[in-house]
Amino acid sequence: MKNGIKSIRRVSAVAVTAGAVLTAGAFTAPAQAATLKTPTIAAKGGFVMNNGTGKTLFTKAADTRRSTGSTTKIMTARVVLAQPNLNLDSKVTVQKAYSDYIVDNDWASSARLIVGDKVTVRQLLYGLMLPSGCDAAYALADKFGSGSTRDARVKSFIGKMNSTARSLGLTNTHFDSFDGIGRGANYSTPRDLTKLASNAMKYSTFRTVVKTKSTKQKVTTKSGGYRYMSWTNTNALLGSYSGALGVKTGSGPEAKYCLVFAATRGGKTVIGTVLASSSVENRTADAKKLMDYGFKK
Repeated sequence: MKNGIKSIRRVSAVAVTAGAVLTAGAFTAPAQAATLKTPTIAAKGGFVMNNGTGKTLFTKAADTRRSTGSTTKIMTARVVLAQPNLNLDSKVTVQKAYSDYIVDNDWASSARLIVGDKVTVRQLLYGLMLPSGCDAAYALADKFGSGSTRDARVKSFIGKMNSTARSLGLTNTHFDSFDGIGRGANYSTPRDLTKLASNAMKYSTFRTVVKTKSTKQKVTTKSGGYRYMSWTNTNALLGSYSGALGVKTGSGPEAKYCLVFAATRGGKTVIGTVLASSSVENRTADAKKLMDYGFKK
């Protein structure tokens, strides 16, 4: 009997200990959750979601319409990649109009395309998304728009950008340019741009391009020879943030400093946007804060 009593006491002690652990856990979990503070960002607008589930992880003026700068080029790439029977290796001859456009627009960033060179659609996508080339954006709009004149083709392409926005349910988004240098009616929101980027990331070519830190591309010259074009990504997250996947920077006098970003850690992908941050450095810092927060949520 004594052994039986000892066994009962041991079982009771284990039960009490287990109960104490469970009780302690019940009280400590909320305390741990409370330490995860919502980050403060310099940007006027921000949004982050879990890319796998679509769950919202952070919002700040997430549905307020703002100028988007070159983050517009996400849609430019998305429209191109959705073209039926797309041949990424088809060649486009660089027109003088594309380089003139850079000269005529102070805020136009350039892929430094050279008139007469023949570049592939794939190369134009790199020129679009890495150095944020407005000349590359113009070339793609001219190539994939419909019409007998360049102006008509560009107008048609921008129409495709807007119809794509509608089809994706981006109700607070409108484009009046192929590159973000708008005429007063080029806007989106942190939530809409994040949804757009999430959709664009379904295209393997898009994922490959926006994750590339730098590239050297061989293009055909007017005389039939070749030259190399070197492009570096404007996205400072690549190489400085573990698991960074891209996506696109943007800036402008009205847009200020914008960044659409994504990263994967431990099988979880977070994706988001900051609009109207106060500097290049702050938009990067904002994105890092929001991704850190998103991974812990």
